[in-house]
Amino acid sequence: MSKSNDGFQVKATNRKALRDYEVEERFEAGLVLTGSEIKSIREGRASLVDSYGAIEGGEAFVYGMNIPPYAQASYFGHEPTRTRKLLLHKDQIKRLTGKISERGYTLVPIRLYIRDGRAKLELGLGRGRHKYDKRREMAERDANREIAKAERRKLRTVAER
Repeated sequence: MSKSNDGFQVKATNRKALRDYEVEERFEAGLVLTGSEIKSIREGRASLVDSYGAIEGGEAFVYGMNIPPYAQASYFGHEPTRTRKLLLHKDQIKRLTGKISERGYTLVPIRLYIRDGRAKLELGLGRGRHKYDKRREMAERDANREIAKAERRKLRTVAER
């Protein structure tokens, strides 16, 4: 996938989450994984589509994250969509518990990456967007794109003179 200057490699992103949710806060969480899972992630085979986070019994978990089996793991493989525990500080879990209990907030995985040899999951605390919010955002993006095109056209004609 991609490697940034910050020393981490992004292995999976959830673009649908950023479209469907208004993310207010972001958190970084470690993951409790088996050996075959981390090897599969390093190959870039993980998917965050349809995954979500939850807090149960004072612990954070991610559900629905798909990590396909590692080919060389033979019979020591793993279940692809099992529930995985997230590693967060107690104060972060308490804060998230309070926010999630409010109406409309949810915990959404945004991207999965490897930093300093460890798999990390970026979680977003977000509210669901309504259809009209999505349309407004798309209209703004299109308008900004048209403005940028017009500016480039103007600069091109000035340079040709």
